Amino acid sequence: MRSITITTDTSCGSTRVSNRFIDEYMKDANDAQIKIYLYLLRAAGTNLPAGISDIADIFNHTEHDVLRALKYWDKQGVLSLQYDENKKIVGICIVDLDASKAPASKVSAPKAVAASTPVPNVTFVSPFPVVEETPEVPAVPKKKAVSTEQLQSFQQDAETPELLFVTESYLRRPLSREEMESLYFMKEDLHMSTDLIDYLVQFCVGQGIKDFHYMEKCAMDWTERHIATPKEAASYVKKYNKNCYTIMDRLGKKGSPAPVEYDYIQKWLDEYGFSLEIILQACDKSVKNTDSHRLEYADRILENWHKAGVSTLDDAKAESSKAPKSTGKTGSNAFTQYKQNKYDYDALLEQIKVN
Repeated sequence: MRSITITTDTSCGSTRVSNRFIDEYMKDANDAQIKIYLYLLRAAGTNLPAGISDIADIFNHTEHDVLRALKYWDKQGVLSLQYDENKKIVGICIVDLDASKAPASKVSAPKAVAASTPVPNVTFVSPFPVVEETPEVPAVPKKKAVSTEQLQSFQQDAETPELLFVTESYLRRPLSREEMESLYFMKEDLHMSTDLIDYLVQFCVGQGIKDFHYMEKCAMDWTERHIATPKEAASYVKKYNKNCYTIMDRLGKKGSPAPVEYDYIQKWLDEYGFSLEIILQACDKSVKNTDSHRLEYADRILENWHKAGVSTLDDAKAESSKAPKSTGKTGSNAFTQYKQNKYDYDALLEQIKVN
């Protein structure tokens, strides 16, 4: 992913932060949002790396975390994201908060503003070269049936014998035909290098996971994220595993997450787009209200928050304090005997047990 160049006409010896930002905006923002905004101010007019992936690496966040922070500040009117006709981010304008309380105007395409053209009341972040969000690529192919001839041809490839050997070494047993078909799928359909497949198998086995269906899901996820080398995979795994272990620890679980636990966490982080602190808030609620089924309990809470449009920690806290809608029924069952200022977590737990 290419970088953006941030420019300013002020001295680079110090970074000026508006008092209005501190007084009005900082208190409601999370750590990641504050860090990224301050970094953008610092990077203006310097040669510091300013691509989305660069910022993610610097703060050990995911690219999704960086994009969420940028969109949060855009919504608050602290900066203005510029999009092209394909809705890709092509530039950023940092609003001069002391000059005006009006939000920065949107620019639909990078050619509408030149890097040397002064923009009133904003620090201009040049849209050249273009910085895109996740590039659009064809959908990741699904696994298909593999014929005997295709499998034999795969086994005769110059790189395959070594791949089979190291995989069997990790597993400490011979591979079944179905498992060889999984390797075929990764190499021939997903076009992963043998080095990357080697790293994926090594990583999964190292986590105590020897299920090739799970490895296929990992391979498809890495393909969607354009991970092409073991180094890129290691960087992604480091960030993702850090979040996973933090979440599992908060739920009182030790050791490596099982595949089903990884699936829950991936849904919370990627599908729902929740920050780590929001997930930990749900985990704390789960631990407080039950000693068992904590993962499923937290999943119910986060599912409700996702449906309610929760996007910040304050949103989560506000949603937790809401009383559920009355069903109009009375009785002594657990569903009706709840405090009116929070969710009926006992009822949710009963639903989990039934399911």
